[in-house]
Amino acid sequence: MTPLPLQTEFLFRMVLSVGAPQMAGTARNGELRIIPVTGGTAEGPRFKGEVLPGTAADWLRVDPDGTAHMDVRLTLKSETGGIVYVQYTGIRTGTPEVLARLNAGQPVEPSEYYFRTAVRFETGAPELAWMNKVIAIGVGQRPPSGPTYDVYAVR
Repeated sequence: MTPLPLQTEFLFRMVLSVGAPQMAGTARNGELRIIPVTGGTAEGPRFKGEVLPGTAADWLRVDPDGTAHMDVRLTLKSETGGIVYVQYTGIRTGTPEVLARLNAGQPVEPSEYYFRTAVRFETGAPELAWMNKVIAIGVGQRPPSGPTYDVYAVR
């Protein structure tokens, strides 16, 4: 049987600002850091809006080898006023040298590490109802200014 092709559609670029991590220490699955998401933007051909602060965070678990496992919940507000709940999980990993540079806040080319997320949306806004019916993938990068994701719907 021939594999079916994977098709994607670019939805938007999401740029996040984050606060200082709350270090919960070593927990059952590695070091737990709770990182507040303090704002941001989402802009692209299918969605334009802002990241609302106050109810957004990443419950980040970091393995001993430095691999980060994201567990993020945040709220987007579209330019038309629609509210969208966003939840994503993901992995960021690389060589020890690359991860050390990222953790030190240095710029690192995204091609030097792996950073992908699986994204789901939930909204009651009629004009955004299409978001309830897609699985999205985020291709991430971690510049010193904060995480940035190019978000694609899997078609």
